[in-house]
Amino acid sequence: MPSSTPNILLIQVDQLTASFLPAYGNTIAKTPNIDDLAEQSAVFDSAYTNFALCAPSRFSMLSGQLASEVGAYDNGAEFTSAIPTFAHYLKAAGYHTSLVGKMHFIGPDQLHGYQERLTTDIYPSTFVWTGDWNEPKEQHSNDARSFTNAGPVTRNVQMDYDEEVLHRARRKLFDLARSVGVDDDQPWHVTVSFTHPHDPYQCRPEDWNRYDTDDIDLPRVSEPADPDPYSARLARQYGLDQTQPTADQVRDARHGYYGSVSYVDNLVGKLMHTLRETQLDGNTVVVFTTDHGDMLGERGLWYKRNFFEAASRIPLMVSWPGSITPARINSNASLVDLLPTFLDLATTGGSPVEPVEELAGHSLLPLLDSGDGDGADVVFGENLSEGATAPILMVKRGSMKYVWSGCDPAQLFDLSADPDELTNVAGDSEVATTEAELHAMVHARWNVEDLARQIAASQKRRAFMRQLYSDGGIPDWRFTPADQATTHVLADDVPYNEWAYSNMLR
Repeated sequence: MPSSTPNILLIQVDQLTASFLPAYGNTIAKTPNIDDLAEQSAVFDSAYTNFALCAPSRFSMLSGQLASEVGAYDNGAEFTSAIPTFAHYLKAAGYHTSLVGKMHFIGPDQLHGYQERLTTDIYPSTFVWTGDWNEPKEQHSNDARSFTNAGPVTRNVQMDYDEEVLHRARRKLFDLARSVGVDDDQPWHVTVSFTHPHDPYQCRPEDWNRYDTDDIDLPRVSEPADPDPYSARLARQYGLDQTQPTADQVRDARHGYYGSVSYVDNLVGKLMHTLRETQLDGNTVVVFTTDHGDMLGERGLWYKRNFFEAASRIPLMVSWPGSITPARINSNASLVDLLPTFLDLATTGGSPVEPVEELAGHSLLPLLDSGDGDGADVVFGENLSEGATAPILMVKRGSMKYVWSGCDPAQLFDLSADPDELTNVAGDSEVATTEAELHAMVHARWNVEDLARQIAASQKRRAFMRQLYSDGGIPDWRFTPADQATTHVLADDVPYNEWAYSNMLR
């Protein structure tokens, strides 16, 4: 790695399963911009979310801790201000940090170390989405409209949001380019977070028309006749026990998802074009990832909240022209690895910033330097939200994925021999030693009894708060961004020509 301190651009999309990208073997998706980024990147083939749900995944990524360690049990759990994030650490390393787009912060702190935030969030910031292990179906769960309303649309709320995110992110890059040589070339970090291709499975007509309906693939794995207990509970959470989509609806939903993937690819392409035309690309590390995947009908399941590959395996690409050699990396990695990686990147040209507590992740820089698996090759995952009814915990070592549940039988899959996770080999004598080792790793990592009590207590407290404000008066913690347009207009006391010919970017 060079001695200069790089800028860091983190591009995060929402609910993008790795297997829907050509960079991960898909032959249908049309994503030329992400393909181009992948060709310039170290691409992690075995990257995972640490919690297949939006808010807990993001809080875990930001803090470098597992969600249970920061109290992020579901989409209605507060992310407290006392927890350092990579934005805090990067500021300590001399960076200026900006957030543009979704991060799903819950609670009054809507910055969590970022020095500025350029858009509001798209989801509630309160306890309204608090999980409840005692409810078979949450009131805010998905429903059959995912399938009856799938297809091309001229506009929806997510398009409105993402195009505002792109606009403000590009403006930020232009402003950063204008400041080069003026503000002592302070390194910067910008997180740009889009909400596509998250359901609804809708897209613009031009993105829908990029795909022929007959070319849309159906799920590889059909719904099992005897699903595991958690999958059955998860299906009830989503109402899939009452309404199963038809084959045409499944194809339309997946068609809409493909179109949404192409839509977000176009946004990524415009962002990357801006990075290049401002000549910021030469010393900028670009990280592309998501928060979790989407089942998209595999095993009869949709959306997320499980440890099957479609929901938990994610794209992760790291590019730094001239400094990171494009490669495929097979070692297991996860989102908690980003914080220590950013710290390593931030201190390539200066004094290290030490974390104030032990982190759950490990820097990926050794893998980026060597291109092979010198790390621990272990990832941990959690499922603690509604429908779980008890902690459900995962450890993946090498190709072996072990899922332990406080209320269901264990699962063990050898992904090298069984990539579709068709055969649960837990209890087989041939893998008894491996299963015992992974079981021990789970119980060394978590005190499952204490964790269950903490989650139940948290749900009870937050449910009380939610009910207290059910008739109105709920605290408004949403972030309201400044109107950036007011900073780009002529002030009363500035001559026209001084204003008109200032801040040009040639």
